[in-house]
Amino acid sequence: MFITEILNALQFSMTLFLLSVGLTIVFGLMKIVNLAHGTLYMLGAYMGLSIWTFTGSFWLAFVFAPIATALLGALLYNILFKFIQRVDPMRQVLLTFGLIYIGLDSVRLIWGSMSHSISTPELLSNPISVFGETYPSYRLFVILVGIVVLLILYFVLEKTKMGAMVRASVDDHETAQMLGINTEKILFYTFSLGCGLAGLAGVTVAPIVGVEAGMDMEVLVLTLIVVVVGGPGSLKGALVGSLLIGFVDTFGKVFLPELALITMYAAMALILIFKPGGMYSRL
Repeated sequence: MFITEILNALQFSMTLFLLSVGLTIVFGLMKIVNLAHGTLYMLGAYMGLSIWTFTGSFWLAFVFAPIATALLGALLYNILFKFIQRVDPMRQVLLTFGLIYIGLDSVRLIWGSMSHSISTPELLSNPISVFGETYPSYRLFVILVGIVVLLILYFVLEKTKMGAMVRASVDDHETAQMLGINTEKILFYTFSLGCGLAGLAGVTVAPIVGVEAGMDMEVLVLTLIVVVVGGPGSLKGALVGSLLIGFVDTFGKVFLPELALITMYAAMALILIFKPGGMYSRL
């Protein structure tokens, strides 16, 4: 049972990482807390549902739903987000909060209010043995997806010229512009990537949690907690924050079920007492 709970915590943590890393990078660059990030997660799940329904292939949904979500993010950036970067933070909150209701009503209009499910792909339908414990292979796949995304982002941000420009833009936006870095293009592509990662999280966990209107609000608060705990604008912070909240929430439900609803909030409060800016900062 202990091995199973560790794996459950890892799977939950990797889901939180896929969600929070896009949000934290966007915040680091644009200084916008996008409350509609969870809505993009929900739309990614629904787009994956539609692709799976029409094609019968989970893998096509897995590939194209994040791309569709990234394209939607690109559209949102061009018509909304690039114009609100320097406005009052309260206006940003109200605008992105309004997108939550637009997304929710759009989902209900297109897909209805009923819950849906996506079948686990046949390749990953059978459980496997891990240290003597039987565990669903699909949940291990979710863990693998999170690790692969982490490695790719680390390589791009730390080992490539594009990553250096992104980090420079996060550290000092104005100086980066003066050095000839096209920060506008970097903002556009990074925002689209963050939206695509939210869509990837949605379609990846859909076979586990199902697809339903309102699933965005279930993860929004958790994602914001991860960003605050890990430190806004930090890849390392997104990873460590996701692992911390994932394990605290999972094992809190096992060992302290009567306090399950407050364990992660207590962990967040303790960290912010000693680290008000989060555990890490910047990319």
